[in-house]
Amino acid sequence: MTVKSIGTYDFPSRSRQELYGDDQLVHLWFTDTLWFAAAACFRAPRAMTWGDFWAGVVVPFAQEDPDFDPAAPRVWTLHGQEFTPRDDQTLAELGVEHKDVIGTRLAA
Repeated sequence: MTVKSIGTYDFPSRSRQELYGDDQLVHLWFTDTLWFAAAACFRAPRAMTWGDFWAGVVVPFAQEDPDFDPAAPRVWTLHGQEFTPRDDQTLAELGVEHKDVIGTRLAA
């Protein structure tokens, strides 16, 4: 489908990294549940550890799903590759960048 434009879009993004200082936007996508239809977006410091991100951000959000079990083993993906986060690693150390999508599903 073609789009007719009346001009060039030449505006800076209102969600670009430099507007967030030491924070970044992180999307989390539960790929194996219909409870969350799309990825959720969270603002988190790049220096936040995975353990703090999981316990303080993800778990309180995900507990809205009555089937969610925070102790269940999960498979994690970032940039299309599986990874295993450690609680002491920061989001930056894990390679999480502004507006990245972290995918997760229950381990088989």
